Amino acid sequence: MILSEREIKCKNLVEGENMDKTSELIKIAQNLASDTLEFHSIKGPGKGDHATKIFMKTIQKMAQDTFGHDYSEKKISGKTNFAVDFWFPDEMTIVEFALTLRNSSSEFHKDILKALLAVDSGVKVQRLFFISKPGAIKRHNEPASRAIVSWLNRIYDIETTIVELE
Repeated sequence: MILSEREIKCKNLVEGENMDKTSELIKIAQNLASDTLEFHSIKGPGKGDHATKIFMKTIQKMAQDTFGHDYSEKKISGKTNFAVDFWFPDEMTIVEFALTLRNSSSEFHKDILKALLAVDSGVKVQRLFFISKPGAIKRHNEPASRAIVSWLNRIYDIETTIVELE
């Protein structure tokens, strides 16, 4: 289900001393986005790719420092060479940083395919989080995306959540 920011905070994220890794990673990402000058500005090809690469390397380092383990770039999708951005096996959660999810040609479908390939390979996945810039929730509240998310939940019991970085 695609949830509003308020519903996300209430339903899927855990705060305080019992915070799960997914919630902690989202908090790390939000803090980094807030501290990154012009994070939300559209930079275009080249500059945008470079900025995203730096952002992701920083997130990976901060997450590894926080968790004491590297959960990033895990190849859990069977014999493919696909890697998910973060895999928390104890939470059965994939987290994908899909910063351009608001665009029509985003990685939404490929990231869902990676989750399905993981399930097909015997990996138990219960949650798929997309972390994006603003506009993603609105974009994926359209009928086609809602139908895909509903099908993913109904057939594979995978809950899908989009979180927008402020």
